[in-house]
Parts: sequence; C-alpha cells; structure tokens
Amino acid sequence: MSKKHFLTTPGRYAEIQRICQFVADGAAQAGLDETAVFNIELACDEASANIIEHAYGGENIGEIQISWHVADDMFVVTLRDNGQQFDPGRVPPPPSSQNPPQADDIDSIKIGGLGIHFMRKMMDEVVFSRDPRHGNKLVMKKRIKVK
Repeated sequence: MSKKHFLTTPGRYAEIQRICQFVADGAAQAGLDETAVFNIELACDEASANIIEHAYGGENIGEIQISWHVADDMFVVTLRDNGQQFDPGRVPPPPSSQNPPQADDIDSIKIGGLGIHFMRKMMDEVVFSRDPRHGNKLVMKKRIKVK
C-alpha cells in the first residue's frame, strides 16, 4: 500500500474544485489515464456536493476529509464527514431502459439519488459506511490498468 495523502476542507461548494483537483492529481500520479482521472473527478464532485447538501444540510456546517492512496492495482479515494447518516439502500433505483418512465409519469419521478448510481458507474467499487465515532465514510476505488 502506498502512502496516504490527506486534505481537509470546509464543507462549502467553493471547495469542491480543490477536492477534485487534489484527487485528480493523485490519480494522474498513480498512472491512471485521462478518462479514468475524469471519471474519478466526476465521482468526487458528486460525492462532495452530496455531503454538503444532504449530510450537512448546507454550507459551513462541517468539514470534508479526503484521502487517496494506491493499494495493489486500485486507486482508493476516501471521503469522510460528520453529517447526517446516509443509507444508500433507501435510494430508489433509477429508471432503466427496460422500465422507462411513461410520459405522464415524468413529473412524479423522485429527484435525487441519481448521483449514487452515477458514482457507481464511474468507479469500480463504491462502499458507504457509518461509524459512531468517525461519522460517514465513502470509499471509492478505480482499477489501475497496466499499460
């Protein structure tokens, strides 16, 4: 396992760019290609915004702790917060091509939850957990393909 790199920021939307750059720089150092780095940035952007909006319920309420490291053939990003507990099992699945929404159902589709599915599409592994002492933890992994 490589050395862990850490960043702690206030929970503000203006900090999301710094979070994404920190993680993108690490992904590039780890040897991920441009597409993988972009996918990691998008997943971190979504995760950070969700922490601010849903875990904290707004800006300037808590901090976001971010770390990254390389373990075996995986680039591992961890985001932590002390906001409201999150249960990914309560998020409904998005409409699928096998079960698309009908035209008259469009207005009834629940907004939200698509970010989680988006993160899972961008990353190879996404795991949410909660520890009473350390708060919410999101671990996202992206496989490093050998060139």
